[in-house]
Amino acid sequence: MSRSVLFLLYCFFFASSFFLMINALTCRQDQIQALMQFKNEFESDGCNSSDYLNGVQCDNATGAVTKLQLPSGCFTGTLKPNSSLFGLHQLRYLNLSHNNFTSSSLPSEFSNLSRLEVLSLASNGFTGQVPSEFSNLVLLTHLNISHNELTGSFPLVKSLSKLSFLDFSYNHFSGPIPSDLLPSLPFLSYLDLKKNRLTGSIDVPNASSSSSLVHLSLGYNQFEGKILEPISKLTNLKYLELSSLNVSYPIDLRVFSPLKSLLVLDLRENRLLPASLSSESDIPLSLKSLFLVRCDIIEFPNILKILQNMELIDISNNLIKGKIPEWLWKLPRLSLVNLVNNSFTGFEGSSEVLVNSSLRIMDFAYNSMTGEFPVPPLNSVYLSAWNNSFTGNIPLSVCNRSSLIVLDLSYNNFTGPIPQCLSNLKIVNLRKNSLEGSIPDEFFSNASIQTLDD
Repeated sequence: MSRSVLFLLYCFFFASSFFLMINALTCRQDQIQALMQFKNEFESDGCNSSDYLNGVQCDNATGAVTKLQLPSGCFTGTLKPNSSLFGLHQLRYLNLSHNNFTSSSLPSEFSNLSRLEVLSLASNGFTGQVPSEFSNLVLLTHLNISHNELTGSFPLVKSLSKLSFLDFSYNHFSGPIPSDLLPSLPFLSYLDLKKNRLTGSIDVPNASSSSSLVHLSLGYNQFEGKILEPISKLTNLKYLELSSLNVSYPIDLRVFSPLKSLLVLDLRENRLLPASLSSESDIPLSLKSLFLVRCDIIEFPNILKILQNMELIDISNNLIKGKIPEWLWKLPRLSLVNLVNNSFTGFEGSSEVLVNSSLRIMDFAYNSMTGEFPVPPLNSVYLSAWNNSFTGNIPLSVCNRSSLIVLDLSYNNFTGPIPQCLSNLKIVNLRKNSLEGSIPDEFFSNASIQTLDD
């Protein structure tokens, strides 16, 4: 039998099984044909028919397709204006994210899908400007066009008054944020505009206390005006990301004091006002996660001492010297600490200063810590201290941490033998130390360990 005949038979059986599965979803014949035509417009060799079935829903009464969610990475090709997709007029949910629509601009024909409530086109490589016709999709509550190559000014969305979720991040939009954006979108709770080329500021209405916005991300743009003052009026915010704002003045953390509900604050790659890092500063005590990465901090931020709800602290890649204060480990809910790439020399307190901490994930790598390694917390999961100058034996207390999975003590000055109990861990890295003896047999016979770098 020739290859061409085999290929035709394969296509016939594939199409038949696809037809039968979609038919089981009570889809009308014309809707099935439209779905098949849409699939055939692209290369989709990497997907099987069941992948499509999981992403299709049809109305039980009318038989019209109301939901279409493509499997990630399945479709490759150009999304054309005459695509059969735009004939599925009853669609309410459309997710085409994480495919590869090469050399495709966003067709204005998306506006034909006037019943859409959810539209997600993220990570597809779309180019060009967002058609003005998108503003006709007035029933949208969720719009995600992030991680593309889209250009032009801020897309027209003020007519989409039902929006609660808006993500334009990781594109090339330029110019100012429209002054009427927030007043026009009263239900907006999630706004992500990071990694664009936006300028100016953001206008917040006077009645901002009634704003629904709880998630705001504006980092990595080209803001030059005083953007912080209007943001401080958004008192319902829980998540605020303002990385690398490119403002001409250092940020005073006290500007965020009105945000009493704030849980996550990300200010990485900004200059901070040193006085606002003291324990006497007034910032939201509700904070659970704080990111102050690459902020040129030279002293340990004592403001952390008053943040009793803190769970995650990342002050990596700064210029902090001296010892890590003992009070840090007494924060009752602290779970993750990242202190990588500073100039810490050690820990205040005894060798057991960490024992009763609630910490689970700790990264002290790339510092200047000396002396013996402290006894790790009881619930440790991940412990990294590579590229320091710790001396002495590897503490046997590590062996009593049944939850510990990863231990990286490489590039230090540890001496003595390798504790055989380390074979109970999944990943162990002890490279570039002054350890003695041979690798215990348990490392070869124990099924637990997956990676040993010595």
